[in-house]
Amino acid sequence: MLKSRADTLPCLDVLPGEWIAPPQWRAIDLISDLHLAETTPGTRAALAHYLSHTPADAIFLLGDIFEVWIGDDARHQAFESGLLAMFAQAAARIPLFFIAGNRDFLLGDAMAHEAGLTRLSDPCALQAFGQRYLLSHGDAWCLEDRDYQAFRALVRSAAWQQAFLDKPLKERRNIARGLRERSMAQKAGQAHRPELWADLDAGTVRDALRAQACTTLIHGHTHRPACHALGDDLSREVLSDWDLEAHSPRAEVLRLGPQGLLRLSLPSATA
Repeated sequence: MLKSRADTLPCLDVLPGEWIAPPQWRAIDLISDLHLAETTPGTRAALAHYLSHTPADAIFLLGDIFEVWIGDDARHQAFESGLLAMFAQAAARIPLFFIAGNRDFLLGDAMAHEAGLTRLSDPCALQAFGQRYLLSHGDAWCLEDRDYQAFRALVRSAAWQQAFLDKPLKERRNIARGLRERSMAQKAGQAHRPELWADLDAGTVRDALRAQACTTLIHGHTHRPACHALGDDLSREVLSDWDLEAHSPRAEVLRLGPQGLLRLSLPSATA
């Protein structure tokens, strides 16, 4: 376990960009964009129930599992420590794999180790059931959103992360709150203008799939679950976000098995 200030540093032991599923596995679940926060108790409860009851042999968490992660020292706080315990309990029963999203890219060794999360690179190829799938959070390929890509490059730099993690926890929370408020205001302004919604660049996705000898990309980030044909037998599957507090609750799991991909809505999301 890392100590002192380095206790908060992320991404020191991420596994290489390929994972081969054991031959005895019969089902793999993929989820993303849960945005767990103190203000989403319904989503947290749905996740706890799902983790305890899924028949899958492994779960791949493709980013933005937390509404915000401001450093591993936050895991000692009441809310975050509860999430850590929930994941650790699940990881004792079933393997949990994690790809960082744009909200939780600062999740580091200490939290991953204690929560039982095996971190994967983004993207990561998954070989399972005779097929190869490419897994990603997806935000890096929303190339038309140039403002976001510039911001992403800034916050993913080692210098920015070190400067941010050097700040007191309370100050980091205030900074994160301000960034979320700006993001929510921007989304509200675009809510009725689909032409402004950022999406993954199709050409970049095709190139990535071919480079990794994969036929299907599975990703989150956009909150618009669908299957998109890309031509040449290539496709991308978009995961659902989870929001059990919404007027129309939603929580969806993409299950991969020998017969392919199946979308499952949690019962609490369809009640």
